[in-house]
Amino acid sequence: MITKFIILGIYFIILFLIGIFASRKVKGLSDYYLGGKNVGYWAAAFSARATGESGWLLLGLTGMGAIAGVSAYWVVLGEVLGVALSWFFMAKPFKRLSDKYNAITIPDYLEGRFQPKTNLLRSIAATALSVFVVIYVSAQIDTTGKAFESLIGINYYTGALIGFVIVVAYIFIGGFLAAVWSDFFQGLMMFFGLLLLPLIAWFSIENGSEFISGLREIDPNLLNIWGTSADPWINVFTLLGFAMIGLGFLGSPQIYVRFMAIKNEQEINRGRWVAVIFTVLTDAAAVTIGLLGRYLFTEVGQDAEAVLGIGGENVLIVVVENVLPVALIGVYIAIVLSAIMSTIDSLLIVASSAITRDFYQKIFRPELTDDRLAKISKWVTLGMALFALGLSFTVAVLSPDRTIFWFVIFGWSGIAATFCPVIILSLFWKNYSEKGAIASMITGFLSVPIFKFGFQSLANIGVYFEKLDVLAPSFLLAMIAGWIFTKLYPSKAETKPIDPQ
Repeated sequence: MITKFIILGIYFIILFLIGIFASRKVKGLSDYYLGGKNVGYWAAAFSARATGESGWLLLGLTGMGAIAGVSAYWVVLGEVLGVALSWFFMAKPFKRLSDKYNAITIPDYLEGRFQPKTNLLRSIAATALSVFVVIYVSAQIDTTGKAFESLIGINYYTGALIGFVIVVAYIFIGGFLAAVWSDFFQGLMMFFGLLLLPLIAWFSIENGSEFISGLREIDPNLLNIWGTSADPWINVFTLLGFAMIGLGFLGSPQIYVRFMAIKNEQEINRGRWVAVIFTVLTDAAAVTIGLLGRYLFTEVGQDAEAVLGIGGENVLIVVVENVLPVALIGVYIAIVLSAIMSTIDSLLIVASSAITRDFYQKIFRPELTDDRLAKISKWVTLGMALFALGLSFTVAVLSPDRTIFWFVIFGWSGIAATFCPVIILSLFWKNYSEKGAIASMITGFLSVPIFKFGFQSLANIGVYFEKLDVLAPSFLLAMIAGWIFTKLYPSKAETKPIDPQ
């Protein structure tokens, strides 16, 4: 136990040092929110991937591999496609336009793109960001508490508070640069940790040739790429839900601010390969860890969740504790926390920018200087973090059987359904109008809770919506709403076509 705490202590010290060093480069609002738009491709790519994956990659996706079997690789396919489309086709035109509009935030970009005469578009965007980002941050704090409780035996609430204090401290002083540099460091830990663990677990198997036959004996459905249910339609909706998770990479603000912050388009050309390779290897490794854990630690007829936790979310922890020496267990605890904290820091910066710049400065106090606003931003970041902490504790009390996957995906889907359709249409449809953008955001924003708490509770068909989850249908409805309202309320002045190359 002492070894674990020493390793964690070193890890936390490194994060604090990153925050202190980054704080020296924060001179104004652009530095605090975008690092002065001078981020290199390695840092941007690793930061975007670490932020996009979060703790659900290490705990949620590994658990899906353990429970769903090889069909969980559909998540890998969906995420790889989403990341590739984002970096290869959307990043450069988005970077070009955000620079043209001198945008610091996503609402800045939208206002530059549509040139609205009122603050309605900015207000809706900032409100949606604030709501779903707080939900997403609270999910990550919840994951932190679970990780400390499972890995070290610390009380859930104490663990969540420890993680909360650490991440808030380094972004409070260092802003976006602290988030990016810490994400790069933490992304490296996630990358190598996920790649090495399945190799170590594989060599712990006495007879590797029995792996496939062993999984088949435990449950033949684990080897069915088309799903584990006897109902073919359940499988169709489940696999669609898995693959459609990748839609969230096509415009989510916490990822796209990295494209705003990167130095230039040449850095995007380099960074896209880093991002895609990172996604392929880490996602595939996560599912494989789940499969190995299911083979090594469960038996025929045994309830897998009784051994590996609800949704299999403890499978990585079980594998780590049983196949690694004590010193490396401490490292993997830090890796799990890295995955969680790398998302919390980015989300808090995005949420803070929505409140501070997009509400306070742009709507109510336009005379405020950026230097003054940068100082206010720190306290807004702290306030939103505290609100998210309270929400996570509330959910923990009211829903003790929640899974990491559900909580994280709900927040992720809310952000994605609200902003991804708007970003896609604004980049590639020259006639997309302000009214269309507003309709897209409102539809995406409202559809997520409607599908989650409405359609999924319907008799007979609710189970299909539950398997599909909320992102795909909400995303589709937001795209349709944008098209309809643009046709009904076209822009008076058309925007010139945007070259996506």
